[in-house]
Amino acid sequence: MTRPTEITPGIWRWTARHPEWHPGEFGAEVASFALATDDDLLLIDPLVPDEDDREPVLDLLDGLAKGRKTNSLITIGYHVRSAEQLAERYGGRIYGPQTCAKRLSNQELLSDDGTLPAGATTYPIGKPRRSERPIWLPSHNALAFGDALVANPEGELRMWTHDRLDDKLRRFYRERFNPTLDPLLELPVEHVLVTHGEPVIGGGARALKQAVEAEPWYHRG
Repeated sequence: MTRPTEITPGIWRWTARHPEWHPGEFGAEVASFALATDDDLLLIDPLVPDEDDREPVLDLLDGLAKGRKTNSLITIGYHVRSAEQLAERYGGRIYGPQTCAKRLSNQELLSDDGTLPAGATTYPIGKPRRSERPIWLPSHNALAFGDALVANPEGELRMWTHDRLDDKLRRFYRERFNPTLDPLLELPVEHVLVTHGEPVIGGGARALKQAVEAEPWYHRG
């Protein structure tokens, strides 16, 4: 677990051990983000740590939530994490794909109408389409991913595949998956926020382009 840190003005990051993760060390520690504007607090795939470590995170969020509308934005269904708990604490809604619904006890909190607070926008990716939807956050020129892109242990932003690389898989990414990210390459991305690994702060558009052009990174966790 790492304590909340303001990684660039208006964006805070913390990490916590995910209780459902078992395959291995990579992916076990997951990142969450809080983005503050004058009127909104956006929580990206938020996970509140367990009882011993939650106080610094909740203290931060309690302070940021004052005077702001607080909502959780979810990139992929199984990243609901603590979103429902935080919606009950601060009010607001959970914005995410319908795959979030089965992980919520109160499904009325979920919104999937495509209208997100603070001008945020989701983008479909994959062919066939994945359930993950990267989130463009124009208030901070940041782009958030769930699992499609990660920063590997060397700090490189890469596509993440759980399947061993062979010519067929390389061709799939090159010809079918990577082109679906082309609309993201047109955005003025400064920062890339990833669940796994270190975020890219500054130079995000260049790092994203390099990740799309690079060979996928194989790791099973």
